[in-house]
Amino acid sequence: MRSPVAAALAIAFGLVVLLSFFVPAGIDNPALNGLLVLRTVLINWAVTLAAFATLVAILAMVSSHWRKFRAQRNPDRYSIFMLVGFVVTLALGALAYGISGDVAGFQQVVNAFQVPIESSLMALLAVTLTVAAFRLLRRRKGLLPIVFVFSVLLFLLLNSGLLASSENVPFVGEFLAVLQFLPVAGGRGILLGIALGSLMAGLRILFGADRPYSG
Repeated sequence: MRSPVAAALAIAFGLVVLLSFFVPAGIDNPALNGLLVLRTVLINWAVTLAAFATLVAILAMVSSHWRKFRAQRNPDRYSIFMLVGFVVTLALGALAYGISGDVAGFQQVVNAFQVPIESSLMALLAVTLTVAAFRLLRRRKGLLPIVFVFSVLLFLLLNSGLLASSENVPFVGEFLAVLQFLPVAGGRGILLGIALGSLMAGLRILFGADRPYSG
């Protein structure tokens, strides 16, 4: 059952935060300054709730892996690595932040494990997407799959460094530099799409069309 009180509070708080961003900072108006203070309070509440939600999500993840590891049928033996890694990281983090104060050293240890794993996953993702591109070309005939596969092969070649010696050739280096900017333009287009989608989702909540807080 949807509560009209929850909807009214959500819309009111959303409008307060939205309108406060149109108020210039340092304005000499008690009412508008109070609006800015109220916005700061609401955002701090949201950050605090998000922190607790993250903590609940972490505990749920640990509990899920523990249940998988203790399952009677088909237990997931790999979950023990996640649990051990979580406990060790938590203990080292508590030691670094609470006792020794060596935060930089702890961050270096985390990066020593995290960066190689992320790099390996990105390499695996590149290979997976390349194989998926060829499967797409085999299953769906047309111009778009051909352009997609050609783009994948082209940018893999550009980022491999095999064409680095040709950058000194007149006009070739400029052409390759222009090609390198094409993924940046595509990434910005994706970010704009995400921003517009978030804007529409926020407007639907403000107008009461969507009520994700109602359960």
